[in-house]
Amino acid sequence: MAKKVLVLNGPNLNLLHKRDKEIYGDSSLKKIEDDCHVLAKELGLEVEFKQSNNEGRLVDFIQDAIDEFDAIIINAAAYTHTSVAIRDALEMFNKPKIELHISNVFKREEFRHHSFLSDVVTAVICGLGVDGYSIALFAINNLLADQK
Repeated sequence: MAKKVLVLNGPNLNLLHKRDKEIYGDSSLKKIEDDCHVLAKELGLEVEFKQSNNEGRLVDFIQDAIDEFDAIIINAAAYTHTSVAIRDALEMFNKPKIELHISNVFKREEFRHHSFLSDVVTAVICGLGVDGYSIALFAINNLLADQK
């Protein structure tokens, strides 16, 4: 049975293709999702994408994932820097989880340098553009294989 990976995306990522191209490139979240489905199939993983601009909904997704998914990849976007609620939900998910950022947050505004999530996830990927999603899938696949 394929391992199930939840890929969560936070606020404004639904409009990724309309954001600052210098920071985010010109890909859409739909294109990233399609590419991840192809790669996940090659890796023998099952992947499900979800996006919300609502903090509580992201918390609900994480809580629901506890019994349904084997791993989480999360790009919490701006909530990375503000949400103790998302942090607490991730802390309860005791399986591999990766925090992902398209941009290098450390080359941006000072307030983006702090993450409420980093200390409760397995790994952090930032600054590799949308390729970070594929890299995160490869990493999750390896983390899940190491659990056997």
